[in-house]
Formats: sequence, C-alpha cells, structure tokens
Amino acid sequence: MTWALAALAVALFLLAGRRRPMDAAARAGAPGQIADLPSGRTHYRWIGPENGPVALCLHGISTGGWFTEGLAGMLARRGYRVLVPDLYGRGFSDRPPGPQTRAFFLRQIDELLDTLGVGGGLTVLGYSMGGAIATALAADRPGRVGRLILIAPAGLGQITPWPAALARDLPGLGDAAMGLLGGVMVRAVARILGRAQNVPGALIAAQVEETRYRGFLPAMLSSMRHLLAGDFAPDHRRIAAAGLPVLAIWAEADELIAPTASERLAGLNPGAAQLTLPGAGHVLPITHAPQVHDAIEAFLGR
Repeated sequence: MTWALAALAVALFLLAGRRRPMDAAARAGAPGQIADLPSGRTHYRWIGPENGPVALCLHGISTGGWFTEGLAGMLARRGYRVLVPDLYGRGFSDRPPGPQTRAFFLRQIDELLDTLGVGGGLTVLGYSMGGAIATALAADRPGRVGRLILIAPAGLGQITPWPAALARDLPGLGDAAMGLLGGVMVRAVARILGRAQNVPGALIAAQVEETRYRGFLPAMLSSMRHLLAGDFAPDHRRIAAAGLPVLAIWAEADELIAPTASERLAGLNPGAAQLTLPGAGHVLPITHAPQVHDAIEAFLGR
C-alpha cells in the first residue's frame, strides 16, 4: 500500500508538472484585458459599442468566456456593451485557492464590476454553471441586475456522470483520480460529443486546451463540490418576489441538466418566460444558436 501511494504521488507530481501555469507567458497572446482584483487576476473582454447598456455573460464549469462569445456577439449587435469574463480556474484568469462557493464567484464578479465602474441594471446572461452564478447574483445583489437570461442553468437539478460524481464524493481519492484521469475524460467527451453534435473544431480545440493548464481540473472539482451542490430554489423565489424579468431556455435532450428543472422553475417563478428547444443538448448555444438568439431578442424587445 505504501508503494502504491508513493507511485500515485509521483504520477500526480509528474502529470502536474506537464501542465502549464497560468502566468504572464500564457497570457501574452490573450485577447482583452486583465484586471488585478483583490481576489486574483481576472481576464475579461468587452464586446460591442462603448456607449451601449451593459450586459454580463457568464460561462459554464468547463470553459472560459470564449464559449459565450457567440451570445455576446448577438447582444452586441443589439447595441449592448457586453462584458465577458473568465471565471477563476478557467481561461486566462487566476487559480486562487479556496472552495469555489457562491460567495467565491460573487466576490469575483463584484470586484470586477466595481473595478470597471459598472453600475446596476445589468442584463445578465448565464449558461450552465454560469446560470447558477447569475441566479445567485440576481438574488443577492438585486441592484446589480435588471434582467436575467438563463440558458440550460444549473441549480435546480443536475445530472452528474458517474466518474465525475465519484470524484466529487470521495475527497482525497477523488482529487487524485481527477488529477490523473480528469483531463483525459474532459478531452474525450469534448471530442466525441462535439463531433456528434457538429460543434466547430475551434471550440473543441479550445476546450481541450483548457485541460492543459494547472488548476483547471481542481477548479471543476471544487465547483461541483461546493457551488453546484446547492439548491437554488430559494434564490428563484426571491427573484420572483422582486419581479425581475427572467427568461430561461432549456434543452429537451440535455445531458447534464435534470429534465424536471424547467417544471421546478415554473413553480418557483410563474412569471418567468420559458422555452424548451426540441432535440437540443447541453451545448444549445452552439448547436441551436439561431433559436436561442431569437428567443433572447424577443425577450429583450418586450
């Protein structure tokens, strides 16, 4: 047993050494800008006219802000100035220590908005895990958010593949398994599902590239154990009580979001506009972009 643990420790050390640090060299060719926040450096991009109303796009658990750039571009064409940050542990942002709780991410968003001088009344769009963060932001910071757009949002029931659930539920052993095999699995899933759903090769490559950097896999695991372990039903009740306009877009064949999530939202917030796209999977912002964009434009035009 001692030799096995020693061998595992050596393997983890060697594998971690092969992953690149997120440092100045890694950020040398990054688009956008870096904000030196109290919690850590955060990479962000502005898309759209400088004098437009501000919208905020929040990405999911396994990507950087690059995944939401199609959505940001659509909002920019409507005249919005869209802020697209990389959440901690992803993209070109830092990998600060500590559990990735709702407070962890809200602190990053608060610090970024304050640093950039962004006020209230934002249109906030959140995809997948970003939907849970957007929900928390709208519930906890009502002065920040004027409208809420949720696309396949987490927080009302998730479907966690068994390898990820095993890693999540076994501290220590799960961390080791994620360190050894997590990158292989994320890359395999990205390539298999991406090709099956006709996701552009550039996006598959970007997802693969995320796994090459230190801190990405621990960030995913920490988000699963902390942020995504919570139930966001109380947040949706508070949002409903505040009368905040909400649009939720769901995928009929979502691999990661529970099929009952839309029903739960209807019970928690009867005033929320909802749409389920037939045949769509979890990457619906890419595979069903026209339908998603049309729904958002109709919601914003009300």
